[in-house]
Amino acid sequence: MCDILARNASTFGDKPATAFKRAGEWQVSTWRDYREMVARVALGFKELGVKRGDYVALMSRNRPEHLVCDLAALHLGAIPVSLYNTFSADQIAGVAAACKPKIAVVETEEQRTQWEKARSGLAHIVVIEPSEQDDGSLTLAQVEDKGRPQLSSGREGFENEWKKLKPSDPATIIYTSGTTGDPKGVVITNYNALWTAESVDQWHTWPIGFKYVSYLPLAHSLERLAAHWLCTYKAAFIHFCPEVPEVFDTLAEVHPYAFVAVPRLWEKLESGIKASLQEQDPRKRAVADRAIGIGARAAKLEQEGKRVPIALAVQRALLDRIVLRKIRHKIGLDEAEVVLSGAAPLGPEVAEFFFGLGVKIAEGYGMSESTAPATINPTSRPRIGTVGPAIPGVELKLLDDGELLIRGGNVSPGYLNDEALTAEVFDKDGWLHTGDIADIDSDGFVRIVDRKKELIVTAGGKNISPSYLENLLKRHPLISYACVVGDRKPYIAALLALDADEAQGWADRNGLEFSSLEQLAQEPRIEEEMQAAVKEVNIKVSRPEGIKRFVVTKNEWEPGGDELTPTLKLKRRAILDKYSEEIANLYS
Repeated sequence: MCDILARNASTFGDKPATAFKRAGEWQVSTWRDYREMVARVALGFKELGVKRGDYVALMSRNRPEHLVCDLAALHLGAIPVSLYNTFSADQIAGVAAACKPKIAVVETEEQRTQWEKARSGLAHIVVIEPSEQDDGSLTLAQVEDKGRPQLSSGREGFENEWKKLKPSDPATIIYTSGTTGDPKGVVITNYNALWTAESVDQWHTWPIGFKYVSYLPLAHSLERLAAHWLCTYKAAFIHFCPEVPEVFDTLAEVHPYAFVAVPRLWEKLESGIKASLQEQDPRKRAVADRAIGIGARAAKLEQEGKRVPIALAVQRALLDRIVLRKIRHKIGLDEAEVVLSGAAPLGPEVAEFFFGLGVKIAEGYGMSESTAPATINPTSRPRIGTVGPAIPGVELKLLDDGELLIRGGNVSPGYLNDEALTAEVFDKDGWLHTGDIADIDSDGFVRIVDRKKELIVTAGGKNISPSYLENLLKRHPLISYACVVGDRKPYIAALLALDADEAQGWADRNGLEFSSLEQLAQEPRIEEEMQAAVKEVNIKVSRPEGIKRFVVTKNEWEPGGDELTPTLKLKRRAILDKYSEEIANLYS
């Protein structure tokens, strides 16, 4: 990674590297400026005692300083470790105990306080944005100041240090988001990072300097690959969006070449587009609905491998020019050549809506252990309902029970300080055992069925995929998340969490007072609405898969909370424990 950064500063030195809004204005840094800040911070870290093999913890939102500190540590032969901002003090303490960081770089005083409680041998805590009242923090600006004279007196202390690195040296430790328990530390080497970036570049040839919006947590392998390793590899122009709710405004402003989202973001964007169309006058709304419908019909024929009739193709082209292109421009995806979904299954209906809009979402699949991607759909003609074929250089195979195995240069060497788990997940022949059940068709396209350990087996012996039913339930705008239960039970049931953003509007339209989600969850009209949603799902599935009973939870499910990981995946085990009484009542 250090070689690539040096190349960027030399070859693309005057090209923009990062953009971050301060006081409402974009502050842009070139690749030369970017590397110089990395050098100053690296030498500042060195003054603080950071040396080869040490760990440097990073905890901040999406902003240039996060990646600057990552690269600064790497140039010293130290190992950067990013943590989710939603981690509790106990989770921070767990990570600190596992890797024993020499220093921690945090964004706020609040985060500094959390790290103080879990200090665990830390030499220093560095704050990116100290509060005005605090004058006792060691700031990142002060760290830069420590490195500035070292750099001005001679660059040898910086340039010679990183040249000692080897491809097998760790580029980071990725802590998994913890769907099944405590996070595990996945070792990702420089070789893994650059091999995967090159593979993704062969999957789709990215232009040098492409625009990208970074907003997903940088502690997650998907964003680490996309916003850091791939963007550095292709000298991209990264626009940082520190708050997820602001990403759609940022999209509309930046118009990126590439955009990556998790399914919940695509669902939110779909709801927003539909709500916006509802506000149009009836004639414009009818034209837009017709345009999306015709686009979806044509896309469906293409998905089935059939020829699009000339009349339909002409209609689609005309309506795309006068309607759909304007919608894509409004949401900021009119210049996007690469539009990806990952981290969890994308509902087919959501994909079909965007295909109708002219936004072809290419779904992919991977794990932290595979440096994020292992399979991705082709951007030219993605197949809805699949996660595409293997990326270049990756091998796939299925075990007899359907478990998917992965082998390639993207596969991690293992888990930090856990030889037993490493031996369990990574076999001696180099295969990563994913724990996911999959199908692979004759063209090599993969369809993920579900997690091997999460498949529900009913008392009647029927194997059922909970995620498939959950995606169908989430099609209703009021349902933010759903958790399907029924393992070893006589029938399938579900926990339904309301969407806080939709709740107020729904209550207004239905003449109900709204004071809280807890109050709304107990309204008889909500019971009726959810019953209708469940009935709609049951029409689409077999009788054993049908949801017989449900309960509406009284609280919002939030990222990093009891029910969701920071990347919006269900914490099934935690949900089963927290709602054990409600689940028991569903079977009483």
